[in-house]
Amino acid sequence: MANNTADHPPGNSVAEGNHDGDFGVTMKELKDLMTQRSAEAVSKIQEEFGDVQGICRRLKTSPIEGLSGNPVDLEKRQALFGKNFIPPKKPKTFLQLVWEALQDVTLIILEIAAIISLGLSFYHPPGGNAEACGQAAGGVEDEGESQAGWIEGAAILFSVIIVVLVTAFNDWSKEKQFRGLQNRIEKEQKFTVIRKGQVIQIPVAEIVVGDIAQIKYGDLLPADGILIQGNDLKLDESTLTGETDQVRKSLEKDPMLLSGTHVMEGSGRMMVSAVGLNSQTGIIVTLLGSSEHEEEKKVKKSKKQGPPENRNKAKTQDGIALEIQPLKSDEAAESEEKEEVKQVKKVNVTKKEKSVLQGKLTRLAVQIGKAGLFMSALTVIILIVYFAIDTFGVQKRAWLAECTPIYIQYFVKFFIIGVTVLVVAVPEGLPLAVTISLAYSVKKMMKDNNLVRHLDACETMGNATAICSDKTGTLTMNRMTVVQAYIGDTHYKSVPEPDVINPGTVDILINSISVNSAYTTKILPPEQEGGLPRHVGNKTECALLGLVLDLKRDYQPIREEIPEEKLYKVYTFNSSRKSMSTVLKNADGGFRMYSKGASEIVLRKCSRILDAQGQPRIFKPKDRDEMVRKVIEPMACDGLRTICVAYRDFPAEAGEPNWDKENEILSELTCIAVVGIEDPVRPEVPEAIAKCQRAGITVRMVTGDNINTARSIATKCGILLPGEDFLCLEGKEFNQQIRNDKGEVEQERLDKVWPKLRVLARSSPTDKHTLVKGIIDSTVGETRQVVAVTGDGTNDGPALKKADVGFAMGIAGTDVAKEASDIILTDDNFTSIVKAVMWGRNVYDSISKFLQFQLTVNVVAVIVAFTGACITQDSPLKAVQMLWVNLIMDTLASLALATEPPTESLLLRKPYGRDKPLISRTMMKNILGHAVYQLIIIFTLLFAGEKFFDIDSGRNTPLHSPPSEHYTIVFNVFVMMQLFNEINARKIHGERNVFEGVYKNPIFCSVVLGTFALQIIIVQFGGKPFSCHPLAIDQWLWCVFIGVGELLWGQLITSIPTHHLKFLKEAGHGITKEEIHKEELTEDTDEIDHAEMELRRGQILWFRGLNRIQTQIKVVNAFRSSLFELESPQSRSSIHTFTVHPEFVPQSEEEARISEETGSEIDFLPESSS
Repeated sequence: MANNTADHPPGNSVAEGNHDGDFGVTMKELKDLMTQRSAEAVSKIQEEFGDVQGICRRLKTSPIEGLSGNPVDLEKRQALFGKNFIPPKKPKTFLQLVWEALQDVTLIILEIAAIISLGLSFYHPPGGNAEACGQAAGGVEDEGESQAGWIEGAAILFSVIIVVLVTAFNDWSKEKQFRGLQNRIEKEQKFTVIRKGQVIQIPVAEIVVGDIAQIKYGDLLPADGILIQGNDLKLDESTLTGETDQVRKSLEKDPMLLSGTHVMEGSGRMMVSAVGLNSQTGIIVTLLGSSEHEEEKKVKKSKKQGPPENRNKAKTQDGIALEIQPLKSDEAAESEEKEEVKQVKKVNVTKKEKSVLQGKLTRLAVQIGKAGLFMSALTVIILIVYFAIDTFGVQKRAWLAECTPIYIQYFVKFFIIGVTVLVVAVPEGLPLAVTISLAYSVKKMMKDNNLVRHLDACETMGNATAICSDKTGTLTMNRMTVVQAYIGDTHYKSVPEPDVINPGTVDILINSISVNSAYTTKILPPEQEGGLPRHVGNKTECALLGLVLDLKRDYQPIREEIPEEKLYKVYTFNSSRKSMSTVLKNADGGFRMYSKGASEIVLRKCSRILDAQGQPRIFKPKDRDEMVRKVIEPMACDGLRTICVAYRDFPAEAGEPNWDKENEILSELTCIAVVGIEDPVRPEVPEAIAKCQRAGITVRMVTGDNINTARSIATKCGILLPGEDFLCLEGKEFNQQIRNDKGEVEQERLDKVWPKLRVLARSSPTDKHTLVKGIIDSTVGETRQVVAVTGDGTNDGPALKKADVGFAMGIAGTDVAKEASDIILTDDNFTSIVKAVMWGRNVYDSISKFLQFQLTVNVVAVIVAFTGACITQDSPLKAVQMLWVNLIMDTLASLALATEPPTESLLLRKPYGRDKPLISRTMMKNILGHAVYQLIIIFTLLFAGEKFFDIDSGRNTPLHSPPSEHYTIVFNVFVMMQLFNEINARKIHGERNVFEGVYKNPIFCSVVLGTFALQIIIVQFGGKPFSCHPLAIDQWLWCVFIGVGELLWGQLITSIPTHHLKFLKEAGHGITKEEIHKEELTEDTDEIDHAEMELRRGQILWFRGLNRIQTQIKVVNAFRSSLFELESPQSRSSIHTFTVHPEFVPQSEEEARISEETGSEIDFLPESSS
């Protein structure tokens, strides 16, 4: 073995043409090698390379000296084997974001209406002999109108463009912020490698294949590697495999080390064999689809080669739902070319499962659209029928050929009036209100430590009914600290001052802690002024070092005096030993051993204990039992981990003990102290949890810790309240209760458990995912649950993705967790989640406020336009005026109402949940109530206004006459009423004081005043384009007075109790339980609901009506049961299938990924032969 580190002669390797450059091994060989585990890996290394040294030789690296660090060599290695960097998903270009924003249903409806209206405004058929054809009622529109006709279409398009640009810009800036955060985090990670025989720390991204890395307890491996030398090395590979048991690594049994796994015990050196995208984490992240280009490569690859599994498309970061499913049938293979094209296209269009609000808004837009379509069709029909009867019936004219163009012109005019009614009916401001509200909230949430990655998560959070939170780091500080101690026969409830303890005892305690702990564990000064000191390494050891500092001493000088090389023997901590011991050789030839470990284990081995004078006294079993009862149990009940610190002297006379007889060595110890360590609850958490409970949100704690600690922390946080019959389960018990004999999860069983469950201890990532999925899919209880989840580990990825809102930890979280999350908590703090709930509810309320205002305008405008058109053959509100009311005011109103700041009172009501309608009964009462007031006023003015104001009537004026005062007053009153109603719309739960907090919202005030000023300008100086005649001051005062009447009327409406108005319908429901079953049959359930699907297919929803699909669904529903047996598994990937047919475990992309990551025992569906 002398040539252990000798380089492979370069001639050989180059001669073998298939090898990469000068190295004797290709990336593919290394990649294949890394897929092997344990014994297979060992035999494969022996077959192909002889031993690990053989690989080192081929990679031209020395196991002892490491790489030379020559920049040319490093670059070459990066070129051949890749960089240790997982490229983030290519950010979407601005144009892609614009295209995505254009997919909104309401916008599509508007675009269609605008284009029709534009086209018609330019259509001027040649005029015939008008006299002969009869002057039909209402006449052709006057010049002003015809010239201004195009303004309407153009203005609608303009509003659409603004909405799209605002949306796209928001997404883009949000993405940029997120990248900034990512880059900052990435630069901070460093790792220890050996180069030129020197141990140095380099940024993780600079590690190359062939580097020799030092690994130790507590490390997160940044790349895949092969073990060269290890001492007692154990890894936690649960992040990749889901197996919670620690895996022992050794050269003989299992030398494969995988990136993303944690070193739980021991230390060693590894040779890096795969980095970046070729490492195990890289491969998983590629599967999660965070590298788009990888996907496209895959798409191409899968055409050329490989089993169907290669064709699986992963779900990309924004939750683009592409099922990970093998293509099943032969036809599928043929249609593959088409399939690929489709998939690539589909990427840009699909969204994450619809957020609760989006779903409700889409449904509402469709409902409003239907109503508008109906009204406009009715208007056109009535006008045409009236025209026909009047012209051909009453005037008894014949249809002459030369009159055809003129009649067509009439019909076109009627059609334009119809389109005007439709445009007025559709709430254009709605998409803008949603966007503004979300964008405003996201910006402000950044200040509250919430980095929102998916806009809709913000509003979904307002509907959350359950939060499943981690314990460590979220509810607690993730800083182990010593809070109680038993030293020298005294139980101190807080850390004692050093002068109250015997100095000899203090010395021995300080020495024991300083030497008998990993030297890599340190306490560093805080990064920011006034911050907490940073804990590096093992958290428990940090707590003990913290105790040293609390006793006003320092551990560093002792470590410098006794460097690691001087430690005679170390028994490292492991799960069976549950203790760590370090032996030092004394000057006189004797030995001293320091031990520390779990108190129940170490105390059993103690035969003496130091008393108050610092002298050892006998410690009998009965003393021990008393100590357990009086000291250890009370500490455990407070949720503390108890650690016993002890020592033992071996006199020189007795000679050197046999260090291998561990049981004999670890006995006859002398106990120095017992300390109670806890991860303290963050001081602000109990209040935050109480707020959540008041707000109707159930907080559940899911932790890997033991059940006693979990229960104690849960009680301190207020998750468990005394006298309540809530469940605390361990993972094992939880699984026994929810799985049937075959080991499958049954929804019915889960439904019995989760409503009462508050703490799930010793849980695996799979348990977390099962719980989250079970709560989301559950249909018990009055409303369906909306679940938020917090997670920090790679293994939390699936649960974070499955949850309605996934919170990842910004500080402690791994990249995989952040990638799968919707919101990142930049301070890892539970209180920030409560802030997110507040903002989410605020968004929801803002949109409801806006809807209440907008729909009142719409109802009134549609009815006025409709009746006006039918009675006077012309709309009293001209198209341009309608547009001013409809577009400009609504856009401004959306700005005013969507930027209301949240108040604490939002947390005093229950969450709305998935099924609660957007427009509640109270809101419906307000909308209809105000509409009644406005309609009475407008019709009174329209038909009797001229008498009241003593002016000329504006009705039936001849064509092309100048604008009348009469109609200007009608228009002005209409606008004034909207303005004052905007103030009413600030409250949606029937509160009386509509001015409350108005001064806190400067945007609102400026919008109301600004609109008022603009209205004055339009009326006084608008002239012909706006069909306005300047008004006198007394007329203005009357208009304002009628407007103020809105506020008084609002008080009157508030006095009517809502529960008496049973006849009022709510609108904008979420998806109801019955419809969940209907949905199963539609192929892309997770993508879009019926409304949008229909739209996407033909994008002409309005001319189809939705009734057809509903009828079809009813029919299909009847056949569902028989159909289910015949269906191919592909169409079974609906998220809800499982709730109805538990016997099918659908292989949704979620579970396919878990099977990748956790190797869990999900039975996949059999391949169907169809």
